[in-house]
Amino acid sequence: MSRALPKYNKRRVALIGSATALVLTGAVIAGSALAGESSKSGGDTNARTLASPGTITCPDVASQLPDIPASAQAEVDRNLTLLQTQIDEANKRLVDTVGQGGPNFVQNAILGPLEDKRIATVNRIATAIGRTAEKPQGLDALAPCTLNADGAAGAGEEAGAGEEAGAGDEAEATPSATATDAAGDAGQDTGDTGAGEDAGNAGVGTISCPDVASQLPAIPASAQAEVDRNLALLQTQIDEANKRLVNTVGQGGPNFVQNAILGPLADKRTSTIDRIAISIGRTAEKPQGLNSLAACTLTQ
Repeated sequence: MSRALPKYNKRRVALIGSATALVLTGAVIAGSALAGESSKSGGDTNARTLASPGTITCPDVASQLPDIPASAQAEVDRNLTLLQTQIDEANKRLVDTVGQGGPNFVQNAILGPLEDKRIATVNRIATAIGRTAEKPQGLDALAPCTLNADGAAGAGEEAGAGEEAGAGDEAEATPSATATDAAGDAGQDTGDTGAGEDAGNAGVGTISCPDVASQLPAIPASAQAEVDRNLALLQTQIDEANKRLVNTVGQGGPNFVQNAILGPLADKRTSTIDRIAISIGRTAEKPQGLNSLAACTLTQ
């Protein structure tokens, strides 16, 4: 008995040790599983935090066009390419400006100006087709774009930088104006140059624009009413831009005023000035170089 007892105790100790090891192993496995769940949860959080700012999607214009006359094909193709360039540049700006501005920054600084540019471009397409065939109507409805995925603002969330550009607000552009407009559209998205470049919307100030009426030649009687209407529209555009300047004080980064107010205003003025030149050119020599009067400045 004296020898058997130690053996029994040894077996008992061994069994207890094995059971303890199993318990500890289970605890380690459970702890690892919980840690994995926590890590996974954290990963999901990080994925949400680092999610993309979204993607801008615009209606397809090419599929909505009628048969394109051969004489207009090159100009239409050029402007369809420009539409895609505008979307690409807007998506790049969306990435570059993550975290900037207030809740309406995307609408005011990106989607609104993009819509203005698309209106001008689709109008050029319609004009090119209309020279030798029936001009397509209603293409302006394809101008507004939306922000998808994780973006914070939809196209209609807030009346933004392009809200005043109605379906009839943009004009037919002549071939001579097309190249100028296309170049301006393609380069407009830089938003880092021009009047008010570094003027964030910290103060109100006033928007000043070159006077167009004083630079016009003699106006034919047949064009007088249309010219007067567009000159009045130029003043309305300035008044609306100054109102927006007041309403958006404190919003955006250092280039907010240029991107959301001065840039879109220049686009609208370019189209309106083109309409003035076209109306005069129907019965007299068309004035040249008026587009240089489109850009405005912010004075404090």
